[in-house]
Amino acid sequence: MLRVPLSAGARAAAFLLAIALIVPWPSLAQDKKAGPPGQFDFYVLALSWSPSFCAARQERPGRHRSDPQCGARPFGFVVHGLWPQFEHGFPSYCEVPAPRLARSLIDNMLDLMPSRGLIYHEWDRHGTCSGLSPQAYFDTVRKAYAAVKIPPDYRSLAKPATVTPGAVAAAFVKANPGLSLADMAVGCDRKRLTEVRLCLTTDFRFHACPQIARRSCRRNSVVMPAVRGG
Repeated sequence: MLRVPLSAGARAAAFLLAIALIVPWPSLAQDKKAGPPGQFDFYVLALSWSPSFCAARQERPGRHRSDPQCGARPFGFVVHGLWPQFEHGFPSYCEVPAPRLARSLIDNMLDLMPSRGLIYHEWDRHGTCSGLSPQAYFDTVRKAYAAVKIPPDYRSLAKPATVTPGAVAAAFVKANPGLSLADMAVGCDRKRLTEVRLCLTTDFRFHACPQIARRSCRRNSVVMPAVRGG
C-alpha cells in the first residue's frame, strides 16, 4: 500500500491539527512504553463535537486557512479516535515506522474522521497498537462508531445550545442500552462541550472505565455550537 508523502511543512501542520483536536481537558492517562501490538484491555471511542472544534479554530490566531471539517458539510459528532487502552494508561506508537496507509483507505474514512492529518496521526499513535492491519483497524473504527447511538437531540443541532455535561451524559445513556455513566466521560474546554469518550470492549460492548469516567467535565454548563447548515 502507498502512503502519500508529506512535506516537512505539511507534516508539521498535520501534527498541529491533531494536537488541536485533542481537547484541552485533563489527560486521561499517560502513554506507556510501546509493547507488542494487540495487547490492551479495551478501546476508548472518542467522539469530537465538530462545531466546537471549528469555533475554537476560528478564535485562534493564524487559523484562517479553510479546513474541510469546517466547510459546508454539516458535521456533528465525528470520530477523534479509537484508542487501545489499558485499565491504567495506554500503549502508543507500537510500530515505528508505522505501516503505510493507502490513499483510498484515507478517502473512505473522511466521512467519520474529516482530516487527513488526524487519520495519519491516529493510526501512527493508536492504530498501530491494535494488532490489526490498517484496513482492519479503520473497519473497526467504523464498527465502533456504528455501535454507539447519537442522542436524537444532538444529531443535527440547528441552534446553539447551553447544556450541562450531566445532561449530555444522561442523553447518551438513554440512547444506548447497556451504557452507564461509569463507561464514559464528557469533555469540555473553558466554555464549550468538546468531546464524548466511550469505553468499549473489542466486541463493542460498553465497558466500565473509572480512570476515564472520573475526568468528565465539571463545569455547571457549556455551549454546544450549532451544526453548520443545521
